[in-house]
Amino acid sequence: MSADNMTTTTIATDAPSAFGVKLYRAIWRWHFYAGLIVVPFLTFLALTGLIMLYGNSIDTFLGPKYHVIAGGERASTITQALMAEQSVSGGKASLFVNPPADEIASYFIVKAGEAQTVVVVDPHGPKILASYSRDNTWFNWASGLHGTMWIGDIGDRILEVTAGLGIILVITGCYLWWPRDGRGIIGALFPRLSLKSRALWRELHKSIGFWMSVVLLFFFITGMAWTGIWGSKIVQAWSTFPAAKWDSVPLSDKTMVTLNGGALKEVPWPLEQTKLPASGSQAGVVGVPAGSPVNLNTVTDFAKTIGFNEQFRVNIPNGEEGVFTVSADSMDGDTTSPFGDHTVHIDQYTGKVLADISFADYSLGGKSMAAGIALHQGNLGIWNTLLNTVFCLAMIFLSVSGVVMWWKRRTVGTLSAPLYPRDYHVPKAILVIGLLVCAIFPLTGTAVVVFAIIDFFLPKHMKEAGVLA
Repeated sequence: MSADNMTTTTIATDAPSAFGVKLYRAIWRWHFYAGLIVVPFLTFLALTGLIMLYGNSIDTFLGPKYHVIAGGERASTITQALMAEQSVSGGKASLFVNPPADEIASYFIVKAGEAQTVVVVDPHGPKILASYSRDNTWFNWASGLHGTMWIGDIGDRILEVTAGLGIILVITGCYLWWPRDGRGIIGALFPRLSLKSRALWRELHKSIGFWMSVVLLFFFITGMAWTGIWGSKIVQAWSTFPAAKWDSVPLSDKTMVTLNGGALKEVPWPLEQTKLPASGSQAGVVGVPAGSPVNLNTVTDFAKTIGFNEQFRVNIPNGEEGVFTVSADSMDGDTTSPFGDHTVHIDQYTGKVLADISFADYSLGGKSMAAGIALHQGNLGIWNTLLNTVFCLAMIFLSVSGVVMWWKRRTVGTLSAPLYPRDYHVPKAILVIGLLVCAIFPLTGTAVVVFAIIDFFLPKHMKEAGVLA
């Protein structure tokens, strides 16, 4: 939402006071700085987001959707799992995805060392329909780029700074959008299509940017909830479901985040930092019927009796203390409503339910993020997918139009950043905003401080209007 290349005289006419002139120019300059960093990453996130939308709506989070004949005699879940394991040398099944309908195949994750293979099984027979590396699915590839750019913590930190600067970009953009030319708010909501060249680009950028501003803030904040500093250290830590609610249940030293599959975030956000219960005691309440063996068959059958009637996943125990974890949530496309989130941990020896967590058990922050992340990923139905597609395309347009406006007003050979008024002093309002950003978003605040120091030491002729070189 960059402003026009206004002269000092023009701004003075639109602004109510000399203070307004200074504040406008300062905010315009910082909008430019934020855009300088955010624009390439915003385009990148929009493109990878579109791929993930495709991966969640047309495909599945484990790859293409395979169809089978509905009805007929079907092999047991254990038999299917054994066939999947035998197809991978040294493989052991770690995850089973119960299909949402009879005409959809079963999916297994089979681990062999660090490698994870998706094995698709037709229950009739059974027979294997497909086998491929989990890393080679469109969704997994795009998710890794979208979350860390596939460079681990460094990529995570870069994207966290970018999202924080994106929030600054939105707030400063809304200030610049505010009408000062007598048009009024209603008139400023819609672009004047009669304008030409750069003025038309500016109108489209400002109008679309304003309409998208609330959505942009939503996406930046829900995206930052996954990040390593602001997300996991601050917001998620405060919103995690407390394992202490599980009375007299032994806890493992592992958290539920260990159930995530590499780059993919499969565990509901409010539960990632929650400790897993441990198998091997007499704790818990009746789950798998007494006298029945505790295995993938009986756990899956039990899950269907307690409300898991759409797609759901079963994490198979890993190690002596491991538990069966049955889960269904909208974040993974199991359901189309976050209010149906349901996670159950079952002792691998006794079949007793050690923990049963639903959406109602989440904290207010956890509930907000459970719904927000599902909406962010476009998992709430076709309407959500279509709206997110429009949003991603709008983000790409805003990035391109911002670059076009800069290109049209630039002076060749210079960065052409907007200039402060002559003899400029930082308004207190800017200092307050800067301090708030530093306090709320520490990593982004650090980046803001670095930019401020660089800007402070720039010679006057590079940053103040009316100063000769």
